[in-house]
Amino acid sequence: MEPLGKNIGGYRGETLDLPAVLRDLAQAAASHHWQGDIIPLDYGAAAPPSRFIAYRRPAASPRLRLYLSAGIHGDEPAGPLAALQLLREDRWPTDAALWFCPCLNPTGFPLSRRENVLGIDINRDYRHFESAEARAHVAWLQDQPPFDLGICLHEDWESRGFYVYELNPGRRPSLAAAIVAAVARVCPIERAPLIDNWPADNGVIRPRLNPEDRPRWAEAIYLITHKARLTCTLEAPSDFPLPTRVAALVTGVRAILAAL
Repeated sequence: MEPLGKNIGGYRGETLDLPAVLRDLAQAAASHHWQGDIIPLDYGAAAPPSRFIAYRRPAASPRLRLYLSAGIHGDEPAGPLAALQLLREDRWPTDAALWFCPCLNPTGFPLSRRENVLGIDINRDYRHFESAEARAHVAWLQDQPPFDLGICLHEDWESRGFYVYELNPGRRPSLAAAIVAAVARVCPIERAPLIDNWPADNGVIRPRLNPEDRPRWAEAIYLITHKARLTCTLEAPSDFPLPTRVAALVTGVRAILAAL
């Protein structure tokens, strides 16, 4: 399988019918007993208000607390679609408490661009909180308990294959190799020795970073600093067909759940 060659200078692939996907997400969540928290987004006079929904499903005596997110970049449609498939399948561990934010950038998708309606990259805003989305998301996260694992679903328009970005300051058992091995059955893996300017090993980036040295924080950096000691960011190659990218993300999450 080869890239389509569409992404020249940016993402040029499929777009998302956001109202339909949000409606389907809400229906799937309700049918499997998730609780939805409506998170309002106030842009002041700069743009009309918006919102996203954060879903929770508690467990009586949870062995695991798992957090997932998707849709933080409006030019990455595979994430919300993978979230929808995962909610519909409902193949979660029975002893896991779950939190899921399936579309963190509702104003970016209608524009099919990475940033929100005000041109802010939300996934670089989890230190200074200039965006309404990061501020509202973190306020919600602060009301939740610590997580054992954070999973962030993404795409990379420049990549020629799937890869995993693992932050593991707590030195927990790594999940990355199991994720890549499973995804390799449905999607090519990025084998470059350098991905996003980070050294990589067969589709896995394990950066050693000090959050205090980073002027701009991604969601995953906020999570390992305040909520979880292990995060896996799954990156599907967005120059491949959309069903392939969705399958890669869903398969990666399934591999994580199987390993846990």
